[in-house]
Amino acid sequence: MASVAIVGRPNVGKSSLFNRLVGRREAIVADVPGVTRDVKEAEVVADDGYAFRLLDTGGLWSGDRWEKPIRQSVEAALVGVDLVLFAVDGRAGLTPADHEVADWLRGLGKPVMLVATKIDDPRHAETAEYFELYGLGFGEPHPTAAEHAVGTYELLAEVRERLGELEGDVEEEAVKVAIIGRPNVGKSSLVNAIVGDERVIVADVPGTTRDSVDVRFDFAGRPFVLIDTAGMARKDVGDLEYYARMRSEMALRRADVAILVVDPFEFGDHEMRLANLALEWGKPVVVAVNKWDLVTDEQLEPFREALDEGLSHLRFAPRVYTSALTEFGLHEVLATTIRLFDASHRRVATGELNGWLEVWTTRQAPPNFHGKPLKLLYASQVAVAPPTFVFSINSESFLTRPYEHYLRNRIREDLGFAEVPIRMVFKERQGGKKKVRT
Repeated sequence: MASVAIVGRPNVGKSSLFNRLVGRREAIVADVPGVTRDVKEAEVVADDGYAFRLLDTGGLWSGDRWEKPIRQSVEAALVGVDLVLFAVDGRAGLTPADHEVADWLRGLGKPVMLVATKIDDPRHAETAEYFELYGLGFGEPHPTAAEHAVGTYELLAEVRERLGELEGDVEEEAVKVAIIGRPNVGKSSLVNAIVGDERVIVADVPGTTRDSVDVRFDFAGRPFVLIDTAGMARKDVGDLEYYARMRSEMALRRADVAILVVDPFEFGDHEMRLANLALEWGKPVVVAVNKWDLVTDEQLEPFREALDEGLSHLRFAPRVYTSALTEFGLHEVLATTIRLFDASHRRVATGELNGWLEVWTTRQAPPNFHGKPLKLLYASQVAVAPPTFVFSINSESFLTRPYEHYLRNRIREDLGFAEVPIRMVFKERQGGKKKVRT
């Protein structure tokens, strides 16, 4: 699939243009320079199915502490890009930063289209400031106003023409993995270590990552999308934090697997809340205990015991000890992620499931109330991710919690779902009542 990136100095409307072209509010937008720091990615799909990958990038030549890491992140992302949309403010006139970006783009040798933003009135394209844009050397500007969808349809048509109807092999669907955890726990460092590149910005400042960031790579012959999320704090202290948390939750919803990054020196209720959120949505969880290289030999067992106690309801979730700094455990994290993805998408044939049901009820008879036993008439798996099982029973009133737990444990241990969340639905044969158990 072809890739297109939007670049430019801060606060020229790159994220607004990104959202308009994608057709939804994927990137956080605010009237504050520097909201976008990492590279964000989404697909643009035309009515006829033609699609390309679009990248939103941080503001270049910002003049602050983020200038160098943002430029490094953008450079890494542009390696595989087919076309660059150079966004400039069409009403404000050129700045030294615009010229710096232009010179930098010429050095990269990528095809570039110049996009003039904030042109919501045709008269704005007749000013001296607008005609300055020709001096950048990238040809005629494409006037747009993303907020009002002015010029964006024409821009998409030109992008498609420039891409030349690129056709490639059909891509295998990527395994989407959300990296979640409290702020400053090392999520972005872990992502960079896994992909072997500085794809997301890392700093010793909580809140460095403000939006969810997709990073694509291959492992063991399978495509992955690592979704680096903003640290989900207990409370939002402003609009940016609120929207960052909302984006993180959206990223978790669309993920196939969640990697919960835990700091062995600081964990507790916060991690439990994040894990509960993932399990509520049926997402398998890998617990990645990061910074394990900082744990001394004397602390190993006490820390493991503390983790067992603090994350007790996640005992079924596999735990991997990692270090983004030394790259310890990274291969195991990915291998475990693949195992959980495959397990959550496993489907058991109806005949096999009912054969096991007969075995289970023979091993432990269903509860009996005054001569009226619970009867498990039939079972089938109706969905995957999470695996969902429907049991047809004679009466819900005969169903007990202990027998539910027994059936859940049997499904986990006998059918290969020990490490992933499952759902059970019990339906009465008469009356059509049903109850969902997770």
